[in-house]
Amino acid sequence: MRKRFSLLTVGVLALAGLVAGSVLNQLISGDNIYDQLNKFKDVLSMAQKVYVEDVDTGKLTEAAIRGMLGELDPHSVYIPASEMQRIKEDFQGSFEGIGIEFAVLNDTLVVVTPIVGGPSEALGIEAGDKIVKINDTSAIGITEDLVRKKLRGPKGTKVKVSILRAGMKNLLDFDIVRDKIPLYTVDAALMVDDEVGYVSVTRFSATTHTEFVEAVSKLKKEGMKRLVLDLRFNGGGYLEQAFKMADELFPRGKKIVYTKGRRPEFNEEYISSGSARFADVALVVLVNNASASASEIVSGAIQDWDRGLVVGETTFGKGLVQRQYDLPDGSGFRITTARYYTPSGRLIQRPYDGDKNRYQREAFERNEEEGENLTHTAEKDSTKPRFKTAGGRVVYGGGGITPDYIVKAERLGEYAAQLRMKQVYLDFANKYLEANGNALRRTYNSDSKRFTQEFQITDAMLETINAIAKAKGIEFKKDSYEKDIRFVKLLAKAAIAKALWGNAGQARVMLQEDVQFKKAISLFPEAVRISKNLTSLK
Repeated sequence: MRKRFSLLTVGVLALAGLVAGSVLNQLISGDNIYDQLNKFKDVLSMAQKVYVEDVDTGKLTEAAIRGMLGELDPHSVYIPASEMQRIKEDFQGSFEGIGIEFAVLNDTLVVVTPIVGGPSEALGIEAGDKIVKINDTSAIGITEDLVRKKLRGPKGTKVKVSILRAGMKNLLDFDIVRDKIPLYTVDAALMVDDEVGYVSVTRFSATTHTEFVEAVSKLKKEGMKRLVLDLRFNGGGYLEQAFKMADELFPRGKKIVYTKGRRPEFNEEYISSGSARFADVALVVLVNNASASASEIVSGAIQDWDRGLVVGETTFGKGLVQRQYDLPDGSGFRITTARYYTPSGRLIQRPYDGDKNRYQREAFERNEEEGENLTHTAEKDSTKPRFKTAGGRVVYGGGGITPDYIVKAERLGEYAAQLRMKQVYLDFANKYLEANGNALRRTYNSDSKRFTQEFQITDAMLETINAIAKAKGIEFKKDSYEKDIRFVKLLAKAAIAKALWGNAGQARVMLQEDVQFKKAISLFPEAVRISKNLTSLK
């Protein structure tokens, strides 16, 4: 019996093993990832063996990865190793180098502005300086890529630059010790009048929340009671940073955003902590069709809770959360792991039918009707799902954040746009400051507000601009020029202001003619009125 039991047991176990092995084999090598990997390996191997020309298998693999991720959604992407460092710098909020914004104008490397807090600013390098030598080697005719290679480098290393400065006969030699250079995401922060502050945020990197708190705190000390938060052209970034920014604007216990994924570990809720340093500030947010992702999280929460008003044009409509994964060769990829929803339950993501080009164009080809949209009647015939704000106003999901007041931006005409594209304004500002920079600095010192009010672009300056344009091959069209003259003057003046006072100076000038901003500051009484509805979402 003992022997027969042992044989029976062995037989049963063997049969069970065969069955289990068959099932396991189906799980592992059936119609699943392993079969697909083998298929790809076979095709790649055969291409390498028999294709009519030599095959770069690495290039084919990268193309296959791009194609695979492209089949998922428009925001899951492959990042080559060559781009990874720049992307990391953008999101980490810093790089290592000498700390200048630069342009190559007429084969000459020109300092557009030294970056605040960087070693170039500390040594007294100025906007308009021409770097003619790097480490005693001529920099004339240098390319932008080569500039980055020569001037960036590890913190603590040295580079010598020789500078030609207007009004000085001899070259100025600077031995610059490279350092960590901040990449600011708060592009500009300034007081518009005694009570209204303006803050522009260009993206959400690792330092955005800190920058935002510092900027708004400074403006509050200057008397700010009302804030225009500019998220136009902000393509997004870190979701956590968007939450932290919004957390400063809401009282404790308010849901700012939540995410849902296929896997439960990607389901998260972000509830305001009560930090709320700026919960008492009246708020209007500016958005446009290039505002996406994290900027839609902030503007969506503000709209859902009736915390303030959203003004501008309907946002891009990206409601997908990506996580980035690094690969061993230095490349990486971002893959969508969840969808995010505003406090009322709105999914902001637009529908995607697999045509990436059409998907991108749709956001910029909307034909919106301008005007007050507090009850969102602009979307009343929409098939999008309906939701309600804290105050009971109807809002819609599935297609970006549609503003409470729709105001279209003025578009540059052909001539003014060509001047910007060919860097004519920058070239003009550089030439003007060569002759008049010292006088301007003495006249206005740090007072960019007085410069904005008093300084005028003259006819003689316009002649210089048109001459530079002609030299760059831009055809002069009288009708287009006369139609664009207001913008030509504005952008030329803004270029001078940027050279003197950085992005804040440029922004102050540009806001003079910004129709969306002008509408925003007129709406603070309405923003205060609706913010009293900051109760519970139903």
